[in-house]
Amino acid sequence: MSDAVAPPPSSYKDSPTAWAILAVGVFAYFSAVAQRTSFGVASVEAADRFHTAAAGLSMFSMMQVLVYAVLQVPVGVLVDRYGPRILITIGAVAMAAGQLQLAAAESVTGGVVGRILVGAGDAATFVCVMRLLPVWFSALKVPMLTQVVGMTGNLGQLFSVIPFAVLLHATGWVPSFVAMAGMCVLAAVLSGLVLRNNPPGVRVLNDSMSLASVRASMAESLKEPGTQLGFWVHFTVQFAGNTFALMWAYPYLQNAQGLDPTQASFVMTVYVVFNVVVAPLVGKLSARFARRRSALVLTFCLVAWSGWAVLLLWPGHAPIAVVYVCVCMIALSLPASMMAFDIVRAFNPPRRGGTATGLANVGGFAASLLAIYVTGLVLDLLYGAGISPRLYDGEAFRPAIAAQGVVALVGTIAILRCTHKVRKVHGPDAV
Repeated sequence: MSDAVAPPPSSYKDSPTAWAILAVGVFAYFSAVAQRTSFGVASVEAADRFHTAAAGLSMFSMMQVLVYAVLQVPVGVLVDRYGPRILITIGAVAMAAGQLQLAAAESVTGGVVGRILVGAGDAATFVCVMRLLPVWFSALKVPMLTQVVGMTGNLGQLFSVIPFAVLLHATGWVPSFVAMAGMCVLAAVLSGLVLRNNPPGVRVLNDSMSLASVRASMAESLKEPGTQLGFWVHFTVQFAGNTFALMWAYPYLQNAQGLDPTQASFVMTVYVVFNVVVAPLVGKLSARFARRRSALVLTFCLVAWSGWAVLLLWPGHAPIAVVYVCVCMIALSLPASMMAFDIVRAFNPPRRGGTATGLANVGGFAASLLAIYVTGLVLDLLYGAGISPRLYDGEAFRPAIAAQGVVALVGTIAILRCTHKVRKVHGPDAV
């Protein structure tokens, strides 16, 4: 494997060209998150369109997340070899195809195929955008720009919560998903025309990667305790907010909290706006307390689950002000999860940056996959046993959401174990 050369000359760092490339990269990620979360906005309509129960409906998001998670490591290896430009462009094309497939689908199988394509294209976006940051920007800016990328993704979710939701209710299933495909086409065109893997004359790709070198890079990344910690941080922190946004927000808010679709959309708007507002603060905390990141992420995880605890334990419907506060507490998990990549960068050299980032990014989506399935399974079991009078019964959501706590507990234990390993290898103040 050929090592990456020294960073680009300072004239390229933070240059107007760098900012233009970042702008297109974050638009591609904005589009990817909008596609990712669009089905969650349409989940109530999807249940009617595809005539399926909670577990069947969760298959759409489960398969999307499964494909996303499985492809993270291959994408990380490929971006180290071929660069972000081609992968982001191909990913946008795949998402456009997926949304067109979903628009036309009339069966569960056809719809799931569409979401698989969306998951595959989405998988090729985030890791690739993250790969651009250390190439085009100075080291001090990278932690903050990491949060900017995540913040822009949250705005993509806001797009699905407001414009897409309005379009869905105004024009119906097919036109709204066709419009989302059009956004992907625009992202593909801009990415192909504007993105550059590296400045002229500067080599940052492992362009001689063989199968043996790929195995070696993966082995080195996996062996590094910092990569392991990054995986479990992402696993533990991200899934609470991700699962809520991807699948269960609208069914929960409408059935368990008694909100109408307009009120639920406004709650989710606040959810996204809060993410955008707090992301820079999380980035600053991550940079300032780099040697205490494990404690920070566990604190954020505690805040998120405290929000869920209040909602699940509140008798009947919680007051709307309480719902807003708790949803914002849950939302904190998304920007906090981005600290996983700060941890990965701190302990891996640039030549395997994509591979290590991909490995860590698997964590949150693997946890999301488990949480989405567990929630749907509990809802179906309660309904099938006659305990719940209807599928999305408000009281049934209490044990269904609470079951996700098992995933958080497993992740928390793993974070503590990996933190100990990192400090043993790299020193007591390493993280």
